[in-house]
Amino acid sequence: MPVDAVVILTKAPEPGQSKTRLVPPLSAGEAAEIAKALLIDQLENVAGIDGVERYIAYTPESAASFFEALAPPAFRSFSQEGTSLGERMSHAFEYLFARGFQNVILIGSDLPPIPHAFVHQSFALLRGGEAHVVVGPSADGGYYLVGMNSPSCAIFDGISWSRDDVLMRTLEKVTSLNLKYELLPSWYDIDTASDLTRLQSELNRGGAAMKNTSALLHALKRRGRL
Repeated sequence: MPVDAVVILTKAPEPGQSKTRLVPPLSAGEAAEIAKALLIDQLENVAGIDGVERYIAYTPESAASFFEALAPPAFRSFSQEGTSLGERMSHAFEYLFARGFQNVILIGSDLPPIPHAFVHQSFALLRGGEAHVVVGPSADGGYYLVGMNSPSCAIFDGISWSRDDVLMRTLEKVTSLNLKYELLPSWYDIDTASDLTRLQSELNRGGAAMKNTSALLHALKRRGRL
């Protein structure tokens, strides 16, 4: 059994609940379509990472059948627990460490497919002991990836998740706990219309393969929605 696990933290795409900062220019239904397309592309991307176990941590609990039908065969899934983002991330790490994994990486579903090199770099740092925690900074001041080689979930305590200093506050917390950390290259989430514009530009230049999101963006453009 692999000692490394990747878990995607996600929620069921629902109009009015998903990607609300894309409304406008998109409708609530179109924003939910974007969320679903991004999720499918991320699942297909992570399914191609060798030597790891793959998980989905989903919410709400009632969406179990949706995710079981959507996920590639390589994935297992479990329901998130907790009210805050920090509590839900803590539960995901604790769930997987309790199952015997030695290194765990958590990523979101609402970002372009994460380069496999970032994942391999993360596990190398964790396995080698160069870092107890690895963090991938995102353009909005937060992070798109966090990984650990032990359940150090206190790094999520007391963080205000809606602010643009989440990364800085988290690293301060890591340091205060006498944990070593390493930063990965920057990446970005898809939250706003400007993020969609950046993604479209990168796809036009032959960027990351994401056939579902790319097809949806082309369809929205043809309809005059973008």
